[in-house]
Amino acid sequence: MWPFKRRRPVLLLAGTAVTALFATGLVSAAAAVASPVTSLYTAPDGSGTRCSSAAPCSITTAHQTARHARAGHTEAVQVILDDGTYHLAEPLDFDAADSGSPGHPVVWTAARGAHPILSGARRVRDWTSSPSGVWSTSVPVASASRQLYVDATKAPVAQATPSQLHFTGGWKGSAKGYDLTGDPAGLAFFSAMTPTQLRQVEFDYPGGNGQWTDSKCRVQSMSGTSLTMDEPCWKDVTDRADYSQASGTLPAMSTSQMPASIQNARSLLHPGQWFLDQAAHTLYFSPLNGAKPDSLDVELPHLETLLQGAGSLAHPVHDLTFTGLTFSYATWNAPSEPAGFADVQSNLRMTGANNQGMCSFSNPAGSCPWGLLTEPHANVSFSAADHITLSGNRFAGLGGAGLSIAYGSSHNLVQGNEFTDIASTSILLGCTADPTPVNPDPAHFPDYLTTNPDAPKTIKDNCTPDPSAVTGDTIGTNEIATGNTISDNVIHHVGTDYPSASGITLLYTRHTLVTHNELYDLPYTGITAGVIQGHVDSADHPSNSLNINADNTISYNLIHDHLKVLGDGGGVYMEGHQGAYHYKADGRTIDFDATMAHGLQVIGNVTYNQGPGFASFYDDAGSEWIHYVGNVQFHNSGANAQGGCAATGHFLVEGNYFSAPAGQYICAGAVDSHVGSNTSIPASPGPNDIQLTALRSAGTDASGRGFAEATDLEADYVSTPQATFSHGTTTMRVLIGGAGFVPGTPVYFSGHAAPKVQVLSPGFLVASLPPGADTSQVSVGGLVAAPRISAPAPGATGVAGTFTVHGSGATGDTVTVTDGGTTLCRVTVTGSAWSCTATEAEGQHTLLAVQSNARGVSSPPATTVFVVGTAPAAVRLNDSDPDVQYSGFSYQQSRGLGDYQDDVHYASDNGSTVTYTFVGTGIKVYGEQSSDEGHFSAVLDAGTPAGVDTVPTDGQRRSNVVVWSKTGLPAGLHTLVLTKVDGTYMTFDGIEVDNN
Repeated sequence: MWPFKRRRPVLLLAGTAVTALFATGLVSAAAAVASPVTSLYTAPDGSGTRCSSAAPCSITTAHQTARHARAGHTEAVQVILDDGTYHLAEPLDFDAADSGSPGHPVVWTAARGAHPILSGARRVRDWTSSPSGVWSTSVPVASASRQLYVDATKAPVAQATPSQLHFTGGWKGSAKGYDLTGDPAGLAFFSAMTPTQLRQVEFDYPGGNGQWTDSKCRVQSMSGTSLTMDEPCWKDVTDRADYSQASGTLPAMSTSQMPASIQNARSLLHPGQWFLDQAAHTLYFSPLNGAKPDSLDVELPHLETLLQGAGSLAHPVHDLTFTGLTFSYATWNAPSEPAGFADVQSNLRMTGANNQGMCSFSNPAGSCPWGLLTEPHANVSFSAADHITLSGNRFAGLGGAGLSIAYGSSHNLVQGNEFTDIASTSILLGCTADPTPVNPDPAHFPDYLTTNPDAPKTIKDNCTPDPSAVTGDTIGTNEIATGNTISDNVIHHVGTDYPSASGITLLYTRHTLVTHNELYDLPYTGITAGVIQGHVDSADHPSNSLNINADNTISYNLIHDHLKVLGDGGGVYMEGHQGAYHYKADGRTIDFDATMAHGLQVIGNVTYNQGPGFASFYDDAGSEWIHYVGNVQFHNSGANAQGGCAATGHFLVEGNYFSAPAGQYICAGAVDSHVGSNTSIPASPGPNDIQLTALRSAGTDASGRGFAEATDLEADYVSTPQATFSHGTTTMRVLIGGAGFVPGTPVYFSGHAAPKVQVLSPGFLVASLPPGADTSQVSVGGLVAAPRISAPAPGATGVAGTFTVHGSGATGDTVTVTDGGTTLCRVTVTGSAWSCTATEAEGQHTLLAVQSNARGVSSPPATTVFVVGTAPAAVRLNDSDPDVQYSGFSYQQSRGLGDYQDDVHYASDNGSTVTYTFVGTGIKVYGEQSSDEGHFSAVLDAGTPAGVDTVPTDGQRRSNVVVWSKTGLPAGLHTLVLTKVDGTYMTFDGIEVDNN
């Protein structure tokens, strides 16, 4: 397999014990397997009993044979997996009996050139068609899954937005659910369902519990005009308990908040979508382009765990290596249960009482320790596991988290893997139930285990898959996860179902090293540490929720294109204590240098292209003891470089390269914060503005990425050209950031090849402009033809719901057509031309077609907007409608000021914009009139700007009012751009499109 070659030193923390070279990841798995070796061979259709290369066995037989070989004291064992898909009937469970020995791990590896897939799904066949184009097939009794994969791509479950269903809104909320009296269309839709069908319907609430959340609850029943929602989900989402000494809030959603989408009903099926009728054991699927599903690879997951390694503190599972494997097609069904997905932060959720994890700070008191929330289930997990290596694997197509490591697991290595298309977070390290197994400051605070005698049971019950297997464990310092390394992984497109997921989630550990990873295309935060732990700590009361975090490092990671869906996160985001207190000789005065040396080190990370968020390096509620040095931040939507809300303090911020201010704190001030010796760089720096060494050092090493070496090319940032002078000549150069760059990657400017390309790393390159070229169109890796949408014509109304997309391109190019994020059509170019067709339901649609080549280089998108059927006379759309495009705006809900659906978008920076393309003859813009508002401009179809004054003459605040409108437009397609001009704020509360 690939070597662990490195060209950069790994930073080791003071006090970290490295007892074996293999534990540092500097020796390959192959080199660690010394002769003599017992080799066992397995194949997807293997039926042998001796597991030989000539007669390979099944994977379950190989598992048992490897265990017996180790019991016989064989020096080294390796299990070699042949190519193909291993459809697992049950999880692969490893315990202490499967362990290797120091220096001689049991190795599970792909055969040379093979890419075996460990799958938790069954292929679905024997489909029956219907006149509507919806196909169905029987599935095994008790089948349950929140995902379906078609040709290795996750298909969306049946769903539609309220506007697509022509709901008029105005749902009246209550402690039980909704009254739909004011929405005849919505009432008719749900009344047509049987009780069984209703219980599968799920509502999605992006931003419902804060702009960093996305909660989901199911319907329980319907009586008359009233919908009753599942409990405890509804109470946990809409009626969260208050707590004292709060430095971070857990907002409750308004009971009248309408869902952004209605999901999981057969009547919602659109092309490309699916629905599983669990009661009837029937799967329904509406293929794209009229395809026959028996010609497609349709995989329905049935397992929630693919691989699990679980030991005990006394007898850990240890010395195992997994390399070259793909883990795919597993689900996670808990969010479909009555507790739903009551999101709190970073995919941690409430599943019990509405005061879960609030200890004595709520009234009545909640469960302890503070922040004892429920974690997402991981499809691959390890607990009480030591010296486990996962290298060069691929985690893709997973319905939960990718990988979890918890409960005393130490000296494990996660290196050179790719994590993508994962519903939750990629890697979860630690457990919410064990922030304080041993108090970090026993000299000044009561011992945690003495004052909390139930803590050991709480930890065992929540942090292990089988509490009965660890009843004999004594909880203490051996329970702390320590010395784990996460390095050189490529993490992208995670949080696909639960967008509040961070790329990497760190809870409570010591001597953890997270280094040289690349994380991008993320809906929320890049790396988070200490989730929610600091919500009762601040400078005024710093020690309400101590934890054991110490000596951890987050270094040289490249984090970009994050916060693409939700808000109020960062590239690196921290809460709570990040180091134990160390005192001077008097026993009372904190030794700043000693404590900082054992705090969290945030070193050499690069972050850019951040969506709406307060800070790129975000030390939020109760954060303390963090050292920032050598980090780079730029092009981050006006966010501060570093700061937070109600942090405790003790920060050292030095030697960084920031395009925005540092040391910015709101809500409450931080103490003992030292900010200095940082270098200011432009918001959009070019190659002359920034130390290229810092860019070279961040992200993965191209020679040590395993599966990640196949990462698709992306170009996500292009600077303005800058001049360099050499030997009397002037050269214009640009800095390009993205993913998948390798030596020899070509760059084109408006079709002209760059004469020189300097690849700095897989994430950055510098390209010279050819004479006469500009940066209006940049293509990295090659040129791709742009698709064309030929029918219906842009802006057409009353046309049939069938459209055709066609174009030209090289054989092997892929064309994807989407509508609001839902894939309608995907084709592979054969020959020199291509075309695809699909059918749309009634309503307004925005089609986007993108063509990409085998290296992932994409064309400029082709778009069109049209209406199928007769356009309604008036349609009111909320500000959260996915077709509204924002630049510089933030989102807020539950203001209680009369906003439509109790949410609003707002901007404070002049130049922030709202863009919406529509089909109609008139439009109304809704917003707020207030003394802290100002002027904005409205430009329709690139015409003359119209000035709009939103300051009321009587000084009275008014919400959800028409602030600008235009009538008498020609029937057809129009684009409206609103731009903030002045004033403290500009608010946007949605629009109404009219057709008269």
